[in-house]
Amino acid sequence: MNNCFEDIQSLCRNHGTEYFGVADLTQVHDEVYRQGGDFVRPYSKAIVFGIVLQDSVVNLVTSHIQGAKSIYSHHAYQVINTRLDILTSWIADIIQKNGFSAFPVPASLRFDNERICSIFSHKLAARQAGFGWIGKSCMLITPEHGPRVRWGSVLTDAPFPAVSKPMDEQCGKCQACVDICPVQAFTGEPFREGESREVRYAAALCDQYFQNMKEHQEEPVCGLCLYVCPYGRKNR
Repeated sequence: MNNCFEDIQSLCRNHGTEYFGVADLTQVHDEVYRQGGDFVRPYSKAIVFGIVLQDSVVNLVTSHIQGAKSIYSHHAYQVINTRLDILTSWIADIIQKNGFSAFPVPASLRFDNERICSIFSHKLAARQAGFGWIGKSCMLITPEHGPRVRWGSVLTDAPFPAVSKPMDEQCGKCQACVDICPVQAFTGEPFREGESREVRYAAALCDQYFQNMKEHQEEPVCGLCLYVCPYGRKNR
């Protein structure tokens, strides 16, 4: 089993992940089940890994130059999501070949249109693995790169060494992501376990904003909350 885990760890390291860990999901089982239902019920652990976005690409979200946001969308979403999805597929293959179950979670795929959510929260897994905290933007904030990380997850029942050590929230009184949101989708409330996402974030406002951009033949991207976070901008 150690060889299996080491193979996965090496795979992630060799393909550009800066974060890698195994999250214990037992403490957040109800939340996981509420979001993904029976698809995710059997799994008590999540292998979670993160790829850091290039700062030069993130900076494009504030550019008014034609085509800048298309480049941002291409590199920060399409390319990175593809890299994450390929890794999840490889990891799930390794786990299955070693006799255990694995569920490769898509990097970015809407599972429920009514709730506007995916089948599983990568940021919840990253939080449980101790990589950061969920900020007022509802993104996972790391001390080193802020929210400038995209995450992938593979759910499993394999007996890998897992942790559950969420970081304390460190946003304090900062409201940068709240203030910059063009549709005021964030309420400014901090993350509290057990509370619904709606306490902090109106996903429908964000979703409608993207729909409006599509209708006006604009690139449907934003990323201002990701760009402005002081933890992501420090030393950059």
